[in-house]
Amino acid sequence: MAKLSVKEIQTLAKKIVAENPGGIRYSALVQRISLENPETPKNTIHGSVWDLATRFPSEITKPSRGLFKPVTAAGGVTVTPPEPPPVKVKEEDFYEPFSEWLKNELDEATVAIALGGAGLQKKWGTPDVIGVYKPSASDRIKFDLEIISAEIKIDPQQPVVAFGQAAAYRLFSAKSYVVMPNSISEEDYSRLEALCMLFGIGLVLFETNLEEPDFKIRVRAQRFPPDMFYVNEFAERIHQIDPAVFNQLFG
Repeated sequence: MAKLSVKEIQTLAKKIVAENPGGIRYSALVQRISLENPETPKNTIHGSVWDLATRFPSEITKPSRGLFKPVTAAGGVTVTPPEPPPVKVKEEDFYEPFSEWLKNELDEATVAIALGGAGLQKKWGTPDVIGVYKPSASDRIKFDLEIISAEIKIDPQQPVVAFGQAAAYRLFSAKSYVVMPNSISEEDYSRLEALCMLFGIGLVLFETNLEEPDFKIRVRAQRFPPDMFYVNEFAERIHQIDPAVFNQLFG
């Protein structure tokens, strides 16, 4: 197959973008062109497509970093609504699976439990899952325990709400996670990922499938010292509501 010219690469790139109304990542676009035209040097492809949105503003837009989306005839961006989760699936159904994953797979908590809906009744919210990382009897060097919080959403259109709640949990948590369905749009994902990296909040994507949620870490949460006033306030609320849960977490 003959090597493509710059104009041919751009024509093909526009065609590929038009076929993806939900958007296509820059790297995926370059990879597809390269696979279909192995004789064309990758550097030539990079040089031809990196500024598509600037060269063809009436056809292509760039709503976030590294994402190309086609423009409709009316001048608006085509929007493909995320596929809604199955009707019978509830957010609470994923609390226990995530708590197990946080403890056994991610290995960031010694104990983790589903806490959402526990009745803590604070406007700053209650984490859906709470974990505690604490020293074991066999540890030679002891350390202070750490609280890990997580906010889980099954609605892919609530990234801002989820991020805000996870940020609030930083008052009493050393680490905080946002857990979103992988049906989140590319544009929302890009912005959420950037926010999580900027503020040190972890990001996990998952399948809204009870049999196989397949949690995947996308941004690892950074450790920050919480405000001990709010740590003790949070612990006291748990103790008042359910002493058994308090002992399980902090005992």
